[in-house]
Amino acid sequence: MKERNILAGFKTIEAAEKAAQSLRQAGFETIQIAHIGQYPGDGLEEITNPITSDFPSLATLTQAGDFPNGRDASVLAAAGPDASGMADRGVENIGNILLTAVVPEERGDEAVQIIESFGGTI
Repeated sequence: MKERNILAGFKTIEAAEKAAQSLRQAGFETIQIAHIGQYPGDGLEEITNPITSDFPSLATLTQAGDFPNGRDASVLAAAGPDASGMADRGVENIGNILLTAVVPEERGDEAVQIIESFGGTI
């Protein structure tokens, strides 16, 4: 049986979970939700004042990343336009929640409709 792989981006975990639940109710079994990002880790877990607080790098503060392997990676990440606040990625931003579904080929369009009904971007 042929299968179709569907990758969909969501802006919130709640929307992705609702889509996954609806897909399961429709009979689809192979579904996974993951948090994705450009940099590893979750960054700072509390609000930090950039003037008075101690934080490891600008990239940790602005890019929500952790750089445990040394300063080189964090320096490179901080040099990107996203770290400066002068870039917004535009409307193409599909979110940082990835829903992956493996469905039978003949039911692929049905799965795509379900995902899009919850705000997923294929």
